[in-house]
Amino acid sequence: MHTSHTPVVLVVEDEPFILLDVAESISEAGFKVIEAFTADRALQIIEQGQKVDAIFTDINMPGDIDGLGLATVVRARWPEIGLVITSGKVRDVTGLPAQAVFLEKPYLPESVVYAIHDTLRTR
Repeated sequence: MHTSHTPVVLVVEDEPFILLDVAESISEAGFKVIEAFTADRALQIIEQGQKVDAIFTDINMPGDIDGLGLATVVRARWPEIGLVITSGKVRDVTGLPAQAVFLEKPYLPESVVYAIHDTLRTR
């Protein structure tokens, strides 16, 4: 018997309404969603052994590391995890980890889902 794996997306966003909206869009597209309000918490979730296939993170976040810092750590320690990075403040993103996708806010929910599919295909 073959069971297919539902990809898990860790959504990292400190704005509650944006988090809720994007998590709902990703979930409706068939992904399992885990939510984190800070990059620090997202890192804890992964370090505790939670299987994560992709991360969708905002750059500007409270805490010890921001979304770009999270993406850099994840790429170094868990290169198999897909990365989609977003920002409404940062327009010219330098230092993106290899194979990370950048989406500028505001974005359409379909763009987020497409970017996640895209990053999972390249893994």
